[in-house]
Amino acid sequence: MQPDVSVVIVTWNGRQHLDICLAAVAAQQGVATETIIVDNGSTDGTAELIRSGYPWVKLVALAENYGFAGGNNAGAREARGRFVAFLNNDTSPDPGWLRALLAGIDEPAGFALTTSRIVYMHAPDVIDSAGDGMLRWGGAYKRHHGEPTSIAPVTEEVFGVCGAACLMPKAVFDEIGGFDEDFFASHEDVDLSYRARLRGYRCRYVADAVVRHVGSATLGTVSPFSVFHGQRNLEWTYIKDTPGPLLWKTLPGHVVYDIAAGVHFTRIGMLRPYLRAKIAAFAGLSRTLRKRAAVQRTRRVAASAIEPLLDTRWLAIKLREERFDTRLARGVR
Repeated sequence: MQPDVSVVIVTWNGRQHLDICLAAVAAQQGVATETIIVDNGSTDGTAELIRSGYPWVKLVALAENYGFAGGNNAGAREARGRFVAFLNNDTSPDPGWLRALLAGIDEPAGFALTTSRIVYMHAPDVIDSAGDGMLRWGGAYKRHHGEPTSIAPVTEEVFGVCGAACLMPKAVFDEIGGFDEDFFASHEDVDLSYRARLRGYRCRYVADAVVRHVGSATLGTVSPFSVFHGQRNLEWTYIKDTPGPLLWKTLPGHVVYDIAAGVHFTRIGMLRPYLRAKIAAFAGLSRTLRKRAAVQRTRRVAASAIEPLLDTRWLAIKLREERFDTRLARGVR
């Protein structure tokens, strides 16, 4: 049977999460699905578990860790569904999750991407993400991160998807070139959404598409790994995707934003990975500029269509987000 949706789940040494995740995917209602597990070179017996315990799952076993971006691209290449859904391995979607995401697609109106209401597994009344937002000064954020679920009850347009649980037509994913594998992890969903926006596609947050998420099972909540990849990749996203008129208009604010981030990471003892990230971003500048030329050449919308989607409240948003993540890392709600 031809599936409506191919669900791609990337895992790296996350065997302990898969039983819960796969049981929830198998329980999806009203949608013909195929499930693809991409094992990013795990050493915890993930591949053996899938082969022996889940014969209905298509296994893509990679020889090494290609990150979230490379792993999802490998899974999407195997997908047979008209739509492809990306789901983190440490999640448990409600039975109506896929049906709700599909109902949010409205291609004639431009809504080709849908994203979920992601809540915490240990605290389902607290939001992890209600889609991604983009800041005017070049950073990104998870909408309503750390806030009560009651604050985001309405389906609405948002800037972009959270890659932990989202859906789009496979044709659109292929058209915009999939995830940028140089990102490895962090901001690859922001970059994908931005490139989709530049092609004229829109994104919808679907409040009824509920997914429970352990959160940061691979990245860590606040860790040198997450700081390095997040701070490097936000520079690549900003340089690569921001239309020219907006780039020059927002560049002074972006510099201020970077200085403020440096102060923050110094205060919490993460200055070293922050500086390494900025050096790595600069080292990859020539490659990023070549990608920028290709992205901007295929842009279908004017900078004036992107600017209203960018949030100006960067300081308030990032302070709230960082405070919550710091508490979460300490085990305090």
